Amino acid sequence: MKSETGTSTRTRWEELGKEVRRLDRVIIRFAGDSGDGMQLTGDRFTSETASFGNDLSTLPNFPAEIRAPAGTLPGVSSFQLHFADHDILTPGDAPDVLVAMNPAALRANIGDVPRGGEVIVNTDEFAKRAMAKVGYDSSPLEDGSLDGYRVHPVPLTTLTIEALKEFGLSR
Repeated sequence: MKSETGTSTRTRWEELGKEVRRLDRVIIRFAGDSGDGMQLTGDRFTSETASFGNDLSTLPNFPAEIRAPAGTLPGVSSFQLHFADHDILTPGDAPDVLVAMNPAALRANIGDVPRGGEVIVNTDEFAKRAMAKVGYDSSPLEDGSLDGYRVHPVPLTTLTIEALKEFGLSR
């Protein structure tokens, strides 16, 4: 892929010391509390993916309970997208990438991610109370239970609040 300046995107990532893997297909699942925008996030990601000419298939997954308490397993919503540079027919089985917005989303979905898969976790939501709600005695980000995955801890809520601070929005 070439950028507007004609330099290779791959070269830029390599210059930053980042590993670059070329894949012919990816299955990504966005998961969080119902109402956190997982369906909207999946829809936006799908639109961008389609704009690059990829073939795709989606699987929105709504929570078991419409008004489940925030941060609980029955209230987890997700959106899975399988996209590829060739024809595909299904939304895929196991996600290559899981984006977990909170402990409930991680707990509800980690079993579907194959060992070695990518897990992006919103670290801002991993407070003791939130973890206890879904049965974590200790933080899965620190206790070694995610050692079989490529975990990317990111303070997504903090980054979003910072990006929008000029608009005076509350959390």
